[in-house]
Amino acid sequence: MDTQHFSAPPCAQSRLPRQHPRGVTHVKVRHTARFTVIGNHLAQHPQLSGLAIGLGVHIQSLPTGARVDIRTLTDRFPEGETRIASTLRELEAHGYLARTRHRLPSGHLVTRTVSYNQPGATKIPVREPRPTPRPTPPPRPAPAPAPATTPVQPDVKTPPPATPPAAPPPAPLHHPAATLLASLHRDDPRLLLPERVVQHLAPAVTAWLDRGVTPEAVRRTLTAGLPEGPFRHPAGLLAHRLTELLPPPLPAIATAGTAPSERPFPLRNCDGCDRAFRSQEPGHRCRDCRSNPQEAT
Repeated sequence: MDTQHFSAPPCAQSRLPRQHPRGVTHVKVRHTARFTVIGNHLAQHPQLSGLAIGLGVHIQSLPTGARVDIRTLTDRFPEGETRIASTLRELEAHGYLARTRHRLPSGHLVTRTVSYNQPGATKIPVREPRPTPRPTPPPRPAPAPAPATTPVQPDVKTPPPATPPAAPPPAPLHHPAATLLASLHRDDPRLLLPERVVQHLAPAVTAWLDRGVTPEAVRRTLTAGLPEGPFRHPAGLLAHRLTELLPPPLPAIATAGTAPSERPFPLRNCDGCDRAFRSQEPGHRCRDCRSNPQEAT
């Protein structure tokens, strides 16, 4: 038999990380540039889809001012417009996005998108106008010394200055729209909105009323088909519906000889996505639901 040599060096240890019996093994390297901090509440969200988590991470990694509209995201990712739009609505319903439409002084409508890395922890940034600095008045000259003898003036009573009449308070802007928004909690207690949110969303509701939509129809659009359970960001959900479901402007008033068939069909809610669209009869689906086989079933 051969003699065993106990002084022989042991086998070299493997430099690979120790493997666990099952599950993932992490190899972590510290980032020093080009990285984004993402919360586990998004990366491990129990209700969001995988596409929504990935799209939410992508949006949070973009710089301020980057375009995140549906067309831009469709050009960036292989998913189509329908899935991208549905995913944006999913992120908006859970408070990671808020989209509102604003009218510029030129009359054009633009969509403003706000991304939240922690839903419910921050407010919508509002740019306040900077106060105009007042010019500093020049220093007053020193008063001249009084003469040695001052003649006595007769006691003349000066009438008090007339008090100007109090101006009436200005009428509140968008009063019908603000009243409608403030009463939404009667239909759903979760829609109890603070005054700041009511004033922020009132112009969007006014745009609906200006296009001939009745207040009751606006109320049904905002309160129908709400997600079950508590949701943290009702303002973002209402802003999304007011922006995406805004009906087109009413056509010009028809003359006396116009046939009734040329008038637009009334607005009805889609049975698939509850979106408002024009249809001759109730019980139909909108064009997007009819063109998407998954949503039509």
